[in-house]
Amino acid sequence: MTLGYQNPGSTTFIPEIWDADLLTQFDPLLVWASPICSNNKYEGEIRQKGDVVHINSLLRPTVGDYTIADGMTGQRPETVAQALTITQAKYLQVLVEDVERVQLAGGLDSPINQQMIRALAREADTFMGNIIATGATALPAIVPTAANIPQSLYSAILDMMLELDDSDIPAGRYVVVSPRVKRYLIEHPAVANAAAYGEGGVTANGVFARLAGFTILTTTAMPAGVDIVAGHSEFATYASQFTGFREGQSEKYRADYIDTLHLYGGKIVRYPELDTKKSDSTFDESKPTKGIVKAAVTWPTA
Repeated sequence: MTLGYQNPGSTTFIPEIWDADLLTQFDPLLVWASPICSNNKYEGEIRQKGDVVHINSLLRPTVGDYTIADGMTGQRPETVAQALTITQAKYLQVLVEDVERVQLAGGLDSPINQQMIRALAREADTFMGNIIATGATALPAIVPTAANIPQSLYSAILDMMLELDDSDIPAGRYVVVSPRVKRYLIEHPAVANAAAYGEGGVTANGVFARLAGFTILTTTAMPAGVDIVAGHSEFATYASQFTGFREGQSEKYRADYIDTLHLYGGKIVRYPELDTKKSDSTFDESKPTKGIVKAAVTWPTA
């Protein structure tokens, strides 16, 4: 049956199926933009590049001492505003000679489409990694010797744990490390055992161990000059929207096209108890967040 919105020559093409497939195959490729490192609670309705998602934080009221003589003084709620702007618009387009044949041949499972999805995921993840690393609090560089690299890296992660503990960052934390850090960190018995005996599916989204309250991940999309980042997903937000697939006749080539547009943005989320409120009821976003910390490794030369 041909529906009113369908081209009679492509009745087997069903855009909704392609949307679901793209999201299913796109999400597991993410590390920085995955729910482990970034929340997506502020996505709202994203329509176009330049859209703004507004985030309001409620200041914590002051607790007072009650006496019969003084009674109580009421406080009015006060909010601090933040804005998440959708700054990125990336597209994916596939040219085909026969839409039905592509769908029947596997659709997004084809090698070409898989590589294009990976390219979109890499763009989004690199973008979000830079957002997170730029807003993180920098700790002193880790300087191991050739003989104690695994222990030095492990101790550095415990120091990051202490930094987050001191700021009362809640459970559900992550650590993202570069592949080189992973190569030596996995030699430490505590990490090796956590990786070997972790729960099923421990490798999803780059996860290779869970240890000391951290989910430990690795990615090649590490921001420049950073080897380890530790934090909590509540302190970074990622808003993403695929606008849906289109299909039609290419004006440039003798082929049909299938394309989609990926709109997204990200930011560091600020909290009244941890960040500085300015006089205009916004946060001072020039300062790093206490909910995410980062460090570089000065590798031994011999």
